[in-house]
Amino acid sequence: MNACETLAAEASLGVAPALRAVDCLANASAASAFGRLFGPQGALLPALTILLTLYIAFFAISLLTGRSRIGISALTPRMMTMGLVLTFATSWVAWQGVVWNLAVGAPDQLAGILMGAPGSATQMFADRLDIVFAAIRQTAEIAGGAAPAGKEDGAFTPGNLMWLGTLLLLLGTVGVLVTARIALAVLLATGPVFVVLALFSGTRGLFAGWLRGLVMVALTPLFVVVGGGMMLELLVPVIGGLAGEGGGVSGQGAIALFLIACVHVALMAMVMKVTSTMVSGWQVFGLASGRQVDRSGAPASAGMADAGAVVPATVASPGFARTSGMASAGFQTVVVENGGGSPSSSSHSRTIVDRTAGTAQPGLPPLARNRLRGIGSRFSSPRPKFKEMVR
Repeated sequence: MNACETLAAEASLGVAPALRAVDCLANASAASAFGRLFGPQGALLPALTILLTLYIAFFAISLLTGRSRIGISALTPRMMTMGLVLTFATSWVAWQGVVWNLAVGAPDQLAGILMGAPGSATQMFADRLDIVFAAIRQTAEIAGGAAPAGKEDGAFTPGNLMWLGTLLLLLGTVGVLVTARIALAVLLATGPVFVVLALFSGTRGLFAGWLRGLVMVALTPLFVVVGGGMMLELLVPVIGGLAGEGGGVSGQGAIALFLIACVHVALMAMVMKVTSTMVSGWQVFGLASGRQVDRSGAPASAGMADAGAVVPATVASPGFARTSGMASAGFQTVVVENGGGSPSSSSHSRTIVDRTAGTAQPGLPPLARNRLRGIGSRFSSPRPKFKEMVR
């Protein structure tokens, strides 16, 4: 029997043994899943080779077509991306030493610093929960032995309220912690697949979403432990006053316990909402841009009107006049395009008239055709001369 099986057998003894068993099983499952994916005998190693080959081939095609250049600014990001993907997708030592420790150990250490715990803050919080639940169980046993035989209790008796508050407290602490640890283990087990998807711009959004979910699940235990530690400070005097006169459960103490448990559950729901809001605004090192599309119909260069810049007009049909108002600059510009031929002819003239000054300005020169720069432009066919075009 290995260590995880021993811890799993002792998981029913309390909150702290249950969390230790979950951590051990999560680590073991993540390691085995990593080996099945990209280990020495991994099933996705051929797929990783194909994706790396395509990544290099796409870069070579961009060089041939002139869309990219051979330089430090172009090669450095691609080489760093490929190196990081190969490191974290094929090495369990690097994955466990960096990603696992940052996702699991960093929030726990930060919680320990905030609470002043010498060791693991999560384990200390679990031990305190075991003490609280043991005190509630002892109070319930004393109250049950002191209750008169044959007495029928109602639905909202002090004993029932005490057990209902205990269940809510258990759900808001142990339930959230165990759920976060299991979700974190699943994300870490499937993480190498999403790391490989960071190679291409079309699938990079999946990697950004996975990283956001990983950070959200990793930060959840931090807020649970810190917020739960404050709630336990409020529970200590309440649990001390649960034992009423005659060995029964105090009604006032049971109501106070139920109220604190409800507040704790609401606090955990707020923690989940705040954590999701925090990671939703994260751009993931620039991989997930927060650009918003302007659907109001205004052009993208409308902000240039404040500086008095003239926005180039688009090509219009012959004899068509278009007026654009620039309120911030204090003048109006009228763009008139005249042409004596068909819409496909190139003999159109364009005049920009400033109504405030009463003068006409010459139109903008026609836009030149963009030439391709790179290796492919050297093999392009030469343009015919003007005399040959006249012939």
